[in-house]
Formats: sequence, structure tokens, C-alpha cells
Amino acid sequence: MPSPRAITSDLPSSPTVAELISHGAMAFDRAGLAYGHGTGNAVDEAAALVFHALGLDHDEAESAYGRHPEAAAVARVLDLFRERIERRVPAAYLMRRMWFAGLEFEVDERVIVPRSPFAELALARFEPWVEPGRVRRVLDIGTGSGCIAVACALAFPQARVDAVDISNDALAVAARNVAKHGVGDRVRLLQGDCFGPVAGERYDLVVANPPYVSDEEMAALPREYLHEPDLALRAGPDGLDVVRRILAGAPAHLAQDGVLIVEVGDSEARVNQAFPRLPFVWLEFEHGGGGVFLLRRRDFGI
Repeated sequence: MPSPRAITSDLPSSPTVAELISHGAMAFDRAGLAYGHGTGNAVDEAAALVFHALGLDHDEAESAYGRHPEAAAVARVLDLFRERIERRVPAAYLMRRMWFAGLEFEVDERVIVPRSPFAELALARFEPWVEPGRVRRVLDIGTGSGCIAVACALAFPQARVDAVDISNDALAVAARNVAKHGVGDRVRLLQGDCFGPVAGERYDLVVANPPYVSDEEMAALPREYLHEPDLALRAGPDGLDVVRRILAGAPAHLAQDGVLIVEVGDSEARVNQAFPRLPFVWLEFEHGGGGVFLLRRRDFGI
């Protein structure tokens, strides 16, 4: 565990914002931190914490780098650096916020940190896979923080969105984000597993970012991921327990021309092997990410 001196050594007595970011990044590299919760490297992680602690706007980054924060503000930054290193807490949890599809969401350790390529789909209004003007009902399975449900509500302003999660704790976070973005009149939060709370309902679009980490993969995850709810990550011996339930229930809940889109991350090969008869379309993303498949109702043979 680093000492206070290890965090502050080589730091100028009155550092600039840029020097704080550089100092944090070097400390993170020395500590061997893992990334993947909204940032992909030490510099971006340090910058996120510095801008958060100092109340700076990322849109004004260029003008901010040369500023010299007051001593009390520098101390706040260093406290965040220490907690990031000592407890391996992802920056998003330290900041209690993360951005998704250009929107800010409240997050804490009751939900996983938003980082899905679904953001790119939402910003494109899921085109060309759906006709946005014809989408009236959307189901989000495993809503967590509510980020995908909210993004869908904003992408389809004429649609109603049902957002399901098995965790009441997660739904409490989602409720705050639904209210924050003013979509409470069209987003309905429901507690339960997969399609359980929506028996008899059909949807034009069903989206899901379910748990898909296998038991073996869970054992190998860096400490940062252990701050996230186990329930939102672990999905049995092969990581497909929840995906199987989604595929089993989807035909009965998709409208005639309905589309199902599911993120399975690194489980793509296992999905193809487990369901060789389903004609999965694996989506490609301009801004990174993958492991997301698409099926239409007719692909289930009905």
C-alpha cells in the first residue's frame, strides 16, 4: 500500500492541472491499476479524477491545464488518487457519476459502471436495424443504472420503455437517473428476472446487457471489477445462464417485426457454439467494443 509520501513525491509545491494529471498517471502506472470502467488508460483515469475534484469542465480542458489549483483543491485530488490506488476503486465510483451516450448518470457500487457499446447504437437511434419512427415499445433487460433505458427513451421520444432488473438496489439508482433525465412518464422500472415482470407484453425492440462472465473468468478479474455487483457480472459456469433465458423468452415478447439486441462481451464464441441454429448478426462499432448480437423475431422460426 503506498504511503502518503509515495503519492506526493516529485509533485511540485504548486502544481498545474496538467502536472496533477501527469503525476496521477505515473502513480497509477507504478501501482499496476486496471482500467475499463469508462477509461482505458492511466492518463484518462487521472484526468477524470482531477477534473472531478476541481470541478472543471472537460469542454474547457485546454484552458484548464495551465491553472494552479489552491492547496486544498490539490489535497482533494491526492485523496482521490490514494483511494484509487489503495482500494482499487474505479474512478466512476469515486466520482459517483459516468457518461453514457453523451449523458451523465449517477452510479455507485449498487450498479455496474456504464461502458457498453449500446451507447453508439442509442446515439444512432439503432439505425439501420430499426426504423426509429415505428418504435413504440422498448424493453431493457438488466437495466442497472438505467443508462440504456434512458438513452432509448430519448432516442425514441414516442416510445414507452420498460426497464427490468432483478436487483431492487439497482432499480433505486435507475430511478434517480430516470428522474434526472425527465423521462419518468415513459420509463417504467420493474423488478424481476428477464421477461418475468412483462408477461404477455410484446416489444418492437428488446435490448439487454445481461451478466455474461463465467465463473472461471470471475476468478481472474482485476480487483477493480470486484467493486461491481457480483449479480450483474457472474452468469454461471459458461457465462450464458442469463443469455439462455433471454433467448428462450424472446420469441414470445417480440412484436411481428421486433428486434432483439444483446451484449455478451467475450462470450461471442460460446454463444455461437451453444446456439448453432440461430443466425446471429454480430454488430460492429466505430468507436470500439463488440460482442453484441442481433436477432429478429423471424430468426426464431416463428
